Amino acid sequence: MQTPGVQYVPMFYIAQKLAMTANRYRVLAANPDGTEGALMAFAHQKRMAFKEKVTFYAEEQMTTPVFGFGARQAIDLSAGYDVVDAAGAPLGFFKKEFAASLVRSTFVIEGPGYRGSGTERSQAVAIARRFVDFPFRFHFDFLDAVTGHSLFSVDRRASLRDRYVVSVADQRIDWRVAASVTVALDAMMAR
Repeated sequence: MQTPGVQYVPMFYIAQKLAMTANRYRVLAANPDGTEGALMAFAHQKRMAFKEKVTFYAEEQMTTPVFGFGARQAIDLSAGYDVVDAAGAPLGFFKKEFAASLVRSTFVIEGPGYRGSGTERSQAVAIARRFVDFPFRFHFDFLDAVTGHSLFSVDRRASLRDRYVVSVADQRIDWRVAASVTVALDAMMAR
């Protein structure tokens, strides 16, 4: 059952766009045949920011902000991130569990009516990523903390640039929260 006010999208794509001074991402709708479709949002993240903040815009010219996420604290390995809409209303929250992430990256996520966690699907890839400088494919599964059912998953495709398939199984998950978590995964996994 979909939570009121939630913008549910069952599947979409995120593609990183090359830029010198910032990370930029195109959030693309999934067409009915599974191919990449229209632009849903464009994200801009300044590199090396003192306090992490990412804004998503309606277009690549970055004139109309539509949602974003920001760290609650500056420079903290286990900082929490609030996801908000264009007016600043809360949509959700996520954070990296630092201790649990030493072997396999783990995140917690919360939103209206749900709480869950996401971990890397493959422990072997998680360990290999820590020792080899190679752009591994990685996959995260986010599960409901109460039922164990899938909330959403993020699959990194093999390509020269980072590309992700985001599949949202639970209608309580707003696509803006799933997109924010995916962009954060990309930025944090590259560190």
